[in-house]
Amino acid sequence: MSGALGMGIEELGKGYRAKSLSVSEVVEGALARIAELEPRVNAFIAVTAERARADARERDRELAGGTDRGPLHGVPIAVKDLFDVRGVVTTAGSSFLRDSVANADSEVWRRLREAGAVMLGKTNLHEWAFGVTNDNPHYGPARNPWDLARVPGGSSGGSAIAVATGSCPIALGTDTGGSIRIPASLCGVVGLKPTRGRVSLRGVIPLSWTLDHAGPLARSVRDAARVLSCIAGYDDEDPGSVDRPVDDYLIAIEDGVRGMRIAVPTDPFFTDVDPEVRRAVEESARLLEREGARLVPLSLPWVAEIGPFQAILIGSDAAAFHHDRLAESADGFGADVRERLQRGAARTGTDVALARRARTRMRREAARLFGEHDVLLLPATPIAAPELAGSDALAAAARLTTFTAPFNFTALPAIALPCGNTAGGLPIGLQLVSGPWREAELLRCARAFERATGGAKLARL
Repeated sequence: MSGALGMGIEELGKGYRAKSLSVSEVVEGALARIAELEPRVNAFIAVTAERARADARERDRELAGGTDRGPLHGVPIAVKDLFDVRGVVTTAGSSFLRDSVANADSEVWRRLREAGAVMLGKTNLHEWAFGVTNDNPHYGPARNPWDLARVPGGSSGGSAIAVATGSCPIALGTDTGGSIRIPASLCGVVGLKPTRGRVSLRGVIPLSWTLDHAGPLARSVRDAARVLSCIAGYDDEDPGSVDRPVDDYLIAIEDGVRGMRIAVPTDPFFTDVDPEVRRAVEESARLLEREGARLVPLSLPWVAEIGPFQAILIGSDAAAFHHDRLAESADGFGADVRERLQRGAARTGTDVALARRARTRMRREAARLFGEHDVLLLPATPIAAPELAGSDALAAAARLTTFTAPFNFTALPAIALPCGNTAGGLPIGLQLVSGPWREAELLRCARAFERATGGAKLARL
């Protein structure tokens, strides 16, 4: 694997088809990398090694026999342990589901499997996906590969670690208040949250029926676009899925940002960030301006109003999903998740109605914003990765979701990608947001930035 370590989807595909690489050797190398790092980073709840080896041999036989499933053929992938994979336990990072074997594939994994992807295992997450530190009381804390004393972000922390360390080029995550973009930001990779309804949630254990999204983490924007091309599209068995055409996300991805109108918020809410983060994001905006974009300073006071309403919807949905467990076995939850569920259960119907009304109003505000602008630029997280020891999970959730949660509330597509490092070497994340169903435009902007900066770097432990 040493030669393939850090390769993306396109490089692996070229190697397979030129017969300079086999799927089996790449998967074996990936498994060796995971075994080497797991005692330190704890990115995986389960490594499905024998299944991965068998699938890799089958992918090699297919290529040898003339069957090519496309760009994802033989690509190793890590799957957040919320997605059902038939025959494999889905724990949701909880004590309740340690032995819960899935009897069917989630729709996202079905599409990836049919496209030829090979699953390496199920990744660690914050319990029930309800938090951002990934300090899991049942399966142990996942650790940031850039500094093992720090959190990787969550709840898709294990997926971000797997990608950042080169264990695989892509991983699946979910995002309800920032759970793809926060770990992408803190671990220095790309994390894409599509428009809600763009990717099926069937077979994914929910946190919030109202706000959940699924999407990829990757080391490059092009790889994220390729995965989205595979998993996007209508699923008539998912009530949240929306029947809209799927764009070709790669056809114009290299076209740059010349003429693009990029909104840069000016309110104090957006500048209350660590100075190193602020400098990196400001320089990112100037870089895109040099690439030909037009920067438009803009006041967006409505975004600052979203946080409390977002918390109401997540908490009440989660409390409803866990109603029986909370009533009968509350001690089975970790302390921080239990407290958040109990808060959610205490919400009134009036609270929820007001939050839903606010969501309608904020979506209208977002429509106005993206009627006049192409992309919104802001930090992904206001700080780099905080220390794990002594971390307050509830305070961390409030702080780290400041800039991500608004775009779950408004259902907009958003992407986080690396835009520099602190003086101590920790990654800093940039966030770009676009209008609903405009993922192609969002990816084009992100790719222009990535091309100009060199993109994500491997965390080498």
